[in-house]
Amino acid sequence: MKYLYLLINIFSVALPFLFSFEKKVHFRSYWRGLLPALVITAVVFLVWDEIFTQQGFWGFNPVYLTGIYLGLLPLEEILFFFAIPYASIFIYAAFNAYFPENRFFNRYAVVFNWIFMLACTIGIIFFNQGWYTLVNASFGLVLLILHQFVFRKSYMGNFWRFYFIHLIPFIIVNGILTGTGIEDQVVWYNNAQIIGVRIGTIPIEDTIYSMSLMLMNITIMEYVLSGKFVKR
Repeated sequence: MKYLYLLINIFSVALPFLFSFEKKVHFRSYWRGLLPALVITAVVFLVWDEIFTQQGFWGFNPVYLTGIYLGLLPLEEILFFFAIPYASIFIYAAFNAYFPENRFFNRYAVVFNWIFMLACTIGIIFFNQGWYTLVNASFGLVLLILHQFVFRKSYMGNFWRFYFIHLIPFIIVNGILTGTGIEDQVVWYNNAQIIGVRIGTIPIEDTIYSMSLMLMNITIMEYVLSGKFVKR
């Protein structure tokens, strides 16, 4: 299907956008912080994306694309960094609105910080032969260190709750993009640049990549909405 990647973006964002005006979540009130977060984060990840595409670390199957490119990146890949974070952060806002009590993750947020910092460190030390693994783990580690020792934000409990919930749509969307249920891959990875462990068809590194993508967006959004980085 030539427009598969575009349709994934559209279907992912359509329902969250329609429910942005729902009174309980009132997601449109997040837009003041979310829109600059989406733009800033997208620029960082798209530069990374372009460089890795140039180096052949990953690429895109034209069979599933419209054929519109900016540099080496298809239009659909650019839209991905706006549509998927928007849809995902709607989940973050919805759970914050409907389930404000979050005792477990608030209590153990620091523990999850350390677990994921350890996972990133292991990736850097023992699996650094692949550029995707190395850069991905390093970027994730820096973000987590900043939150653990500098920002120390109270929203990290809500972030980790959201992160584990978002893995459900993450597996569905990334599974399709990496070949689950379709004849070929929409996005392919150079096996020399990854560990080789996969969740179905999804490289295990993508779980850290998505964590970094979402955490950077939420960090900037929360900063704009609150006006400060340091612990409240």
